[in-house]
Amino acid sequence: MTEASRYYDACETRDPARREAALMEALPAQVATAKARSAYFAELLKDFDAAAVDSRAALARLPVTRKSDLPALQPKHPPFGGLNGTRPGQLARIFMSPGPIYDPEGRRPDYWRFARALYAAGFRAGEIVHNCFSYHLTPAGSMIESGAHALGCAVVPAGVGQTDLQLRAIADIRPDGYGGTPSFLKILVDKAQADGTDISSLKKALVTGEAFLPPHRAALREAGIVARQCYGSADLGLVAYESEAEEGMILDEDVIVEILRPGTGDPVETEGEVGEVVVTLLEGDYPLIRFATGDLSAVLPGLSPCGRTNTRLRGWLGRADQITKIRGMFVHPVQVAAAVKKHPAVVRARLVVTRADGADDMLLEVEAADPAGLSQDALLEDLRAATKLRGRLALVAPGTLPADAKTIEDRRPLD
Repeated sequence: MTEASRYYDACETRDPARREAALMEALPAQVATAKARSAYFAELLKDFDAAAVDSRAALARLPVTRKSDLPALQPKHPPFGGLNGTRPGQLARIFMSPGPIYDPEGRRPDYWRFARALYAAGFRAGEIVHNCFSYHLTPAGSMIESGAHALGCAVVPAGVGQTDLQLRAIADIRPDGYGGTPSFLKILVDKAQADGTDISSLKKALVTGEAFLPPHRAALREAGIVARQCYGSADLGLVAYESEAEEGMILDEDVIVEILRPGTGDPVETEGEVGEVVVTLLEGDYPLIRFATGDLSAVLPGLSPCGRTNTRLRGWLGRADQITKIRGMFVHPVQVAAAVKKHPAVVRARLVVTRADGADDMLLEVEAADPAGLSQDALLEDLRAATKLRGRLALVAPGTLPADAKTIEDRRPLD
């Protein structure tokens, strides 16, 4: 591999000062675009002069829009709450993520900008990607596929589940790599080893949607698969990605990222301080300005040993709210509450998220006034319908659950 071919493009190795100058030069035009094309941002930013928003200090004075507010905002002006900059009928796709939250996909190639992350994970033109993200309603499948197509790769639209069929397809088609959650890749590897199925063509992977812990990475590497992770969302597309250095995640070239003190609009005071990831997109279809993800992270000092010069994040360090990602899907407290509300026998409930053997586990703990009058199967089905995920249920004695208003408790380790 030549030095030039190590990188997706020349932007990745720019002098950091040149990159920052280019981002700040593009920022006023992006704010102007948001005000001109988005009804929501036209109102939100009506008192701000777009031309004056030409620095991080000026950006920090603009109001924050929170992802957690979208389920309430969007029904007022369906389907996107007026945040979109392109009319719904002129988009390529409209997705529905848990919440529900509706997400637009524009028509430009590699709309989600995932080609850069795939390239850093080792994918090259002419290879085959086995894509195990969902193609149904949520955009993760499209994120991987559109990025792979931009690189010149073919895609197996495998989706989720059906492990036996997935293994048959891998054995027959011989894809070069995998895209999907790390836990499902581990399921495929373990099943293939147990059954004697040859999936040795898989040499690389781009994983996201859940925590990717060191033991999990090591187990995949032992199976002959070098997996690298990326970080993004259904609203923003790619935010950051891992390189061969495997030291933090490098920011995408087309986003402006701030780390704010949770619940405020103020940047953290020192580099390395943990705070909420807030992103400004440089695009017109969904011109998000200071979009608060609810995710916690921190900036890593210095530059990556791989030669890429953009800022690095430490990775996902938890949530600033109770919204959590389980098996690649966001689960909101309101979804859990809606499922529980259908069962009057429930006095109090809490969704506890843990991880066992590299897989997420979702347990609904329930206090019931009349346990005999509660249909546990029906409650679990309502939870599945609300979250699109299967869970377990445990009846606990009255007074067991603390009265602290917490609906979701994430007990998974962060490293």
